[in-house]
Amino acid sequence: MEKQVINPWKWQDERSYAQAVEVKNVEGTLYCSGQTAISADGISSTEDMQTQLILALKNLEQVIHEAGYECKGIVRLNIYTTSTAELWPYFGIFQEWIAKHGIKQALTLLEVKSLFETLKVELEATVVK
Repeated sequence: MEKQVINPWKWQDERSYAQAVEVKNVEGTLYCSGQTAISADGISSTEDMQTQLILALKNLEQVIHEAGYECKGIVRLNIYTTSTAELWPYFGIFQEWIAKHGIKQALTLLEVKSLFETLKVELEATVVK
């Protein structure tokens, strides 16, 4: 697989994403449904944003690994949240996770009216290898 990051500017670097990612010679593509803070028993979290973000990242990582892919292969990540104001103080957790895995991805962040049940954040990814 060949991956090329396209960043005409530098400002997005501090926000841990790329303006575009081109991928060639892909062996496989994994489209992950939105991962949230739902326990292995299927119970939606009622915890705070920080706790939900950490569990959503863990769940996304588990889906990716169980499919035989690696997090560094994430090329597209959509973040849905019920409150960007509530998410911002914990965005560093997300940025550390991105850096830990060496991910260079296109990113969209959307504030939505609501998510399933009591959930505050949802992560949807496209992964290649």
